[in-house]
Amino acid sequence: MDLGLKGKSALVLAASKGLGKAIATKLAEEGANVMLASRNEENLKSAAEEIKEKTNGNVDYVVCDITNPNSIKEMVEKTAKKFGAIDILVNNAGGPPAGVFDDFDDAAWQKAFELNLLSYVRSIREVLPYMRKQGGGKILNIASSSFKQPIDGLILSNTFRTGVLGLAKSLATELAKDKILINTLGPGRIGTDRLNELDKIEATRKGITIDEVRTAKEQTIPLGRYGLPEEFANIAVFLCSGANTYVTGQAFLVDGGMVRAF
Repeated sequence: MDLGLKGKSALVLAASKGLGKAIATKLAEEGANVMLASRNEENLKSAAEEIKEKTNGNVDYVVCDITNPNSIKEMVEKTAKKFGAIDILVNNAGGPPAGVFDDFDDAAWQKAFELNLLSYVRSIREVLPYMRKQGGGKILNIASSSFKQPIDGLILSNTFRTGVLGLAKSLATELAKDKILINTLGPGRIGTDRLNELDKIEATRKGITIDEVRTAKEQTIPLGRYGLPEEFANIAVFLCSGANTYVTGQAFLVDGGMVRAF
């Protein structure tokens, strides 16, 4: 299937590693121009070089602190200047700290809000003029399986990831007239550094090994294993592609069947 991504321009946030990097790689493989964004320039440069070597694609990077509105504005402007258009926005951000309600003060809640919800709002706001001018676009918000089923010990993530879902559902109606499609994609237990970190925290809390945590978690997944970032990226790229012409305002999980909610 031709996904219609050749020559399209994509901006992928939190793209120096993990799910963002996997999505950026798949987009480049399909012929899209790809701008990677994240805070760490060393990691970004390394990721961009790796993706270029693997795909022979048109890949660049821009350093951005997504909790800073001016940094987001500059990121979008640099992307548009580099590629002449922004056809695709992949909103993505690292997860907030693990913990329960009593662990967090107002400052922690505010920081998580700015990282995991307000950054998405700001990025969308900045790309909309470009997408409207060119007659359409695709926006994909990366969230978490917690928008279907809360995850114990991740109250900050549980709260703001569901906010992302509400944002996208509302915008799907508002942006339909502009031919801009927006969807939300939630990972289950996908093998990334973030998941390894959470497994370590759980292992320490329970006094068991990381392997024991992983084995127990895998037993809750019908497919019996953690997912690969590339498997998640396959679904993300379809939703961002020209092959998707009629899916908007929807939320999907890539979780191996783990979440039992409808």
